[in-house]
Amino acid sequence: MKKIFQSVMTLAIAVAMAACGGNSKSGAREAQELAGAGATFPLPFYNVVFEQFGQVNGDLVAYGGIGSGGGVRNLRDKIVDFAGSDAYLTDREMAGMPAVVHVPTCMGAVVLAYNLDGVKDLNLSGEVIADIFAGKIRMWNDERLAALNPNVKLPSEAIIPVYRSDGSGTTFVFTDYLAKVSTNWAEKYGAGKSVNFPSGQAAKGNPGVAGVIKQTRNSIGYVGSEYAFAQKIPFARIMNRQGELILPSPASISAAASGEIPSDTRCSITDSDASGAYPISTFTWIIVYKEQNYSGRSKEQAVATLDLLKYILSDEAQRITSEVHYAPLPAKAKELGMANLKTVTYDGVSILQ
Repeated sequence: MKKIFQSVMTLAIAVAMAACGGNSKSGAREAQELAGAGATFPLPFYNVVFEQFGQVNGDLVAYGGIGSGGGVRNLRDKIVDFAGSDAYLTDREMAGMPAVVHVPTCMGAVVLAYNLDGVKDLNLSGEVIADIFAGKIRMWNDERLAALNPNVKLPSEAIIPVYRSDGSGTTFVFTDYLAKVSTNWAEKYGAGKSVNFPSGQAAKGNPGVAGVIKQTRNSIGYVGSEYAFAQKIPFARIMNRQGELILPSPASISAAASGEIPSDTRCSITDSDASGAYPISTFTWIIVYKEQNYSGRSKEQAVATLDLLKYILSDEAQRITSEVHYAPLPAKAKELGMANLKTVTYDGVSILQ
């Protein structure tokens, strides 16, 4: 994996050096090359915001969308500057590595995308979704699906669930939701980045799942909303705890974050009880080491990493979220993100004064 990042960086650095001469546009420090890896869920947002950051600062950011689990492993192995993850690290996971800081970057939705001939609108509930992926509901014309969709002619065809093959924050968010709405799912399968789905077809990354759904009739799978938009795949309305059938939107995703946010920002907002909330909403995070002097990294590289995160939290970057089908962070999350950045050090000294 390290060789892959080195080859990507070599090509991209050559282009960047030609474009900006290797100097920061601000003139405050030399331009830096940063490498990150992880979640594919926010990748469309990161592609835009990292490019914008480079135009502002002259720095180059290379990011590999290899899944949240892979990104965290690369950070643990200290071969990247940051990891992207849709699942915050648990206390147990953090106990096995140096102290880390979670910085929320945007909000998004996991949608249930589907491929059904002639069906443009589909309603689902949490328990029905859980039973589909548990293999308890096997046919599209099952009476429970029919009851949720009285005006839709559902086919007498077998359901083909599609799920992630790689360790994935999207899987964590999805199964975290299922474990909250279904006792059966919680007891048999639980929540995690990798779960033993009993049936269906596996695909790698959000792009892979979206691609399989688009090509496979009678399929249904969980995927980041942007990938369903990009592939022009319909996705379902999902009943929230208020009994409302909700599609994801910046407003419905933001509504899910209306509760308390802990100081370290590690929290789940799935199955929110807020009115108008889309029930499979989530924060996504960039995770960095609290002490930035590791693996021979220079102080300027550490400063550039924090400059990137400050830029992502800025109003300019947050405005991009809605343009690419995500939702901006609430003010409290941005405030806590900045507070956490102020705890990051180089040789024990705070980088942000």
